[in-house]
Amino acid sequence: MSPALPEGDVAPDDGALPASAIEGADGRAFAVYLHVPFCTVRCGYCDFNTYTVTELGGGASQHAYADTALKEIALAATVMANLPPRPVSTVFVGGGTPTVLSVPDLSRMLGGVRDAWGLAEDVEVTTEANPDSVTPESLAALADAGFTRVSFGMQSAVPHVLATLDRTHDPRRIPDVVRWAKDAGLAVSLDLIYGTPGESLDDWRTSVEAALATGVDHVSAYALVVEAGTRMAVQVRRGELELPDGDDQAAKYELADDLLEAAGLRWYEVSNWARTPADACRHNLSYWRGDDWWGIGPGAHSHVGGVRWWNVKHPRAYADRLDRGLSPAAGREIVTGDGAVLERLMLGVRLAAGLPLDALPREARPSVAGLVADGLVDGHEAVGGRRLVLTRRGRLLADAVVRTLAG
Repeated sequence: MSPALPEGDVAPDDGALPASAIEGADGRAFAVYLHVPFCTVRCGYCDFNTYTVTELGGGASQHAYADTALKEIALAATVMANLPPRPVSTVFVGGGTPTVLSVPDLSRMLGGVRDAWGLAEDVEVTTEANPDSVTPESLAALADAGFTRVSFGMQSAVPHVLATLDRTHDPRRIPDVVRWAKDAGLAVSLDLIYGTPGESLDDWRTSVEAALATGVDHVSAYALVVEAGTRMAVQVRRGELELPDGDDQAAKYELADDLLEAAGLRWYEVSNWARTPADACRHNLSYWRGDDWWGIGPGAHSHVGGVRWWNVKHPRAYADRLDRGLSPAAGREIVTGDGAVLERLMLGVRLAAGLPLDALPREARPSVAGLVADGLVDGHEAVGGRRLVLTRRGRLLADAVVRTLAG
């Protein structure tokens, strides 16, 4: 069960944006997210808006999905026609498992984005993939189609941890898929999850070291969050699985940070490490920096000029609205005032680049000294760089830092 959509105002059927969304648009990057809502198997911990490939039909089916997504791209191009023209700086295809679609379908979707807005000369085009959903040939074909980067859902190198997560790939395949992707000319990221029930600290060390042994230049490491309505949440409630405590997750984060730093990967966002700034995921940076993006697909979220909206969740409802020439948006909100300030705090403090102190609300600035004294904010950066940068302890308590600044 994926989480409920947020509440908001009614979105117009034609998707039109208010005039406020145009202001300053030429100074913001523009990105596109393409959601592919299909997986071969649904993992027990997953609460994303995904479906197995056989449970949907019609315009919501795997076979027809690219054509349906192209309809929203065409709608988006019409809506955005009043904004200053901007080529797309990054494209991210996520899910789900995007690579359950054929390479021709993924290529057509990317082509739709190119035709609608054009692509920047240095465009970053990423697709997520499961290690068992690619071959050397498919990765080479993705590169030929214009993809520049692939993010593999490795999650763990330990079989019993993968089994608890319901992940079906063989961990021994990871070095192979990384090599195939690199041979195709693709940049590679590996995604890891820590805090799975039954995962020891040594298990986690094994996973991080296995990821580093592949020579990748980017690693993401996320703490497992068990959401209500998932199969794993039921297992925890029944006592079949026991979640680790906060100290366990903190120890695993610190171990990952130690190992990644020692291997030459530096954190640039709380859950992301890259070998160089050029290896960072520019698409995700556009989210954290508050740029514009259009999310294509059922349940996808978009943000343009302080206007945020979200699509209907179910692929059938999504396809039906587009078939009738309507925007698939279910609701929207305009983020202004205190809400905009809080959002900038929540996103900006997660970055290693930090947040300029003069971007903080005036009433929040006196609390910085206390955060420095508590070891949550780097004192040298606060004094010399006039920036709020989290220490490692601060990264572990980022939410608490935001609450303090927000008052």
